[in-house]
Amino acid sequence: MAFTYVATTARGQVRLLIPDRTDSGHLFEDAEIDAFLSMEASVVKLAAAAALETIASDNAMVLKVIRLLDLTTDGAKTSDALLKRAGLLREQAAAEDYTGGIDWAEMVVDDFSLRQRLENEALRG
Repeated sequence: MAFTYVATTARGQVRLLIPDRTDSGHLFEDAEIDAFLSMEASVVKLAAAAALETIASDNAMVLKVIRLLDLTTDGAKTSDALLKRAGLLREQAAAEDYTGGIDWAEMVVDDFSLRQRLENEALRG
């Protein structure tokens, strides 16, 4: 069972956001964090959101509402808080630009569109 936490790596940044920073009692193995990164196109905030959503569903299924003497746990409230955090991370990721380097594309199909493209390029340059 592998666990590493280096805050400068993508895996470490996901651990930082969820939080899962200590080896004792860690929530996810390195391979699981890497799987979240793979499923979310290596976007750290989206991978962290997926990890939080997984934790939230686990809490909702396992904890439910438990009362024992003076101790009460409420899995639904814990899950709601985790899902809100995951939603916030997804909003932040959407607000950031992960589209790459293309803002628009122009296609040349005839002489007129070639002239238009050259004029547009001159205006941009």
